[in-house]
Amino acid sequence: MPGPSPRETAGVAVARIKRVVAAVLLAALPLLISGSPAAAATGCPGADVPPPPAAVEEAGAVTPAPLPWPLPPVGGAALGACGDVVGTGDPALPADVTAAGFVLADLDTGAVLAARAPHARQRPASTLKVLTAMVVIDRLDPDAQVAGAPEDLSIDGSRAGIGPGGTYTVRQLLTGLLLNSGNDTAQALARAMGGDAATVAAMTDKARQLGALDTRPATPSGLDGPGMATSAYDLAVLFRHAMGEPLFAETIATREIPFPGYGDRPGFILSNANPLLARYPGTLGSKTGFTDAARHTIVAAAERNGRRLVVSLVRAENTPVVNWRQATALLDYGFALPADAPAVGTLVDAAPAALTASAGTAGPAGTFTGPVTTGLHLPGGVTLSGGTTTIAGAAGTVVAVMLLAMALLRTRRRQPAGPSARHRHR
Repeated sequence: MPGPSPRETAGVAVARIKRVVAAVLLAALPLLISGSPAAAATGCPGADVPPPPAAVEEAGAVTPAPLPWPLPPVGGAALGACGDVVGTGDPALPADVTAAGFVLADLDTGAVLAARAPHARQRPASTLKVLTAMVVIDRLDPDAQVAGAPEDLSIDGSRAGIGPGGTYTVRQLLTGLLLNSGNDTAQALARAMGGDAATVAAMTDKARQLGALDTRPATPSGLDGPGMATSAYDLAVLFRHAMGEPLFAETIATREIPFPGYGDRPGFILSNANPLLARYPGTLGSKTGFTDAARHTIVAAAERNGRRLVVSLVRAENTPVVNWRQATALLDYGFALPADAPAVGTLVDAAPAALTASAGTAGPAGTFTGPVTTGLHLPGGVTLSGGTTTIAGAAGTVVAVMLLAMALLRTRRRQPAGPSARHRHR
């Protein structure tokens, strides 16, 4: 029986090389899109819930199941990283920044300039009041009247100073919520919205609509509760949207304001307790938070030379550098970057659309499937289907094999299959 013709031999070789290219690409893609140090296709190990120790409020309570990891990561593949994310060629991050997670982004465009474990879940503490304020602005008349109540005197944590016998507008309660982180004003606003459960449900819906899919509120104030979670990414998303609301932006930038008393207690001046407003030139607004379980959290925005940035930090400590100075170090870092510095991701404007096969979906084993034929840009300067590659470690080895296979494929296609090839193509 005659053997295969030169044309058949070449066809088999080409088909084999195609299979190799496809196999290598599909095997490598989860590694390449995960960022560094990696693990994004299925989330960061152990970071689907806030870290221990548990909050006192969580002890003995039924804790909801962890929120699912969105696939691909919201805001871009690089933001699935479990460690630091910076643009190719950008300077090293400030050594003073020791927070467990952060996001630094352009407030106007949403371009993320740098991040650390942006989607790892943490407790928000009082930075959650940004979300509370958003649903209040959505649903309540700013000039509506709300009565103080006896329970406002006994709520845990920080208080603005409302009480029974006092009457407050929603606008005034928002100042207590944002300037002095009043848990009493959060409670009063929740009453006006139908109670804690209704308010938390509204906050949950709002977070989902905006694409803050790591966020699950448990209380209107940010005091810890079962299942409470957010991320540095989500806090930046929420603050960016909130700053687009004129009432929010005006309120959070207020330095001080007369505030009504209650009963026989006279009115007083309510001052903004957020440190950046007085200490960092160009600050547009800031919200801090702290609980024993959450540690220090902060989200802020600032402007310099017409450029506006937003920064969020979660699980920060005050040693060796106080948390708000870590935030300002990141803002300084961002303002020093060129205005056209490449983004490593984006703050979304709304919840991402459901994944489709054309965009790539996660397979049963966490592998990536879907077209990868043109213009796939990956973290670390990696560009598939043309462009310059800057790849290190195992990813470099994998891509080197892939590129070699592609080169062989091109060589095979250019090489005549046999002596009579010129006659076949005549």
